[in-house]
Amino acid sequence: MPKTFGSDNSKIRGRLSTWLIKHGLTHRPLGFDYQGVETLQIRSRDWPFLAVSLYVYGFNYLRCQCAYDVEPGGLLASVYHFTKVRDDGDQPEEICIKIFVPRNSPRIPSVFWVWRSANLQERESYDMLGIIYEDHPYLRRILMPDSWMGWPLRKDYIVPDFYELQDAYQ
Repeated sequence: MPKTFGSDNSKIRGRLSTWLIKHGLTHRPLGFDYQGVETLQIRSRDWPFLAVSLYVYGFNYLRCQCAYDVEPGGLLASVYHFTKVRDDGDQPEEICIKIFVPRNSPRIPSVFWVWRSANLQERESYDMLGIIYEDHPYLRRILMPDSWMGWPLRKDYIVPDFYELQDAYQ
């Protein structure tokens, strides 16, 4: 029995998904993007173990981490793009990982300890969407002032009409 959650996704399973199933690692294949990059959904609680497994598999470069609000009042998503960088590789292998969390408790374990480049990227996702990256050593606002209230990139965020005054008195 494959270690995936959700419906049977054998038609959209890629090379990494097959490897994860072989090693008993839970995930959900989401198919491929327009460039052919395999996309997987991972549960937040499974992320630390899977992150280390991805690094062991050879994904040694965190190319990009971002986050978005799926819909007003709905889930928040944290997205990681990894690349397997090799000396002899003309065409490096890439993978996209998506982690969906509820907006009332948006907690995801940080991968700072596996890929140091996650530092500023996870901080930006925290600052703009309020996703808490657990065990991140420097998790604090990076773009907005410390006194800013709310998460500006959430779709249900109400822009205060006094935001100019917030910066004026600091």
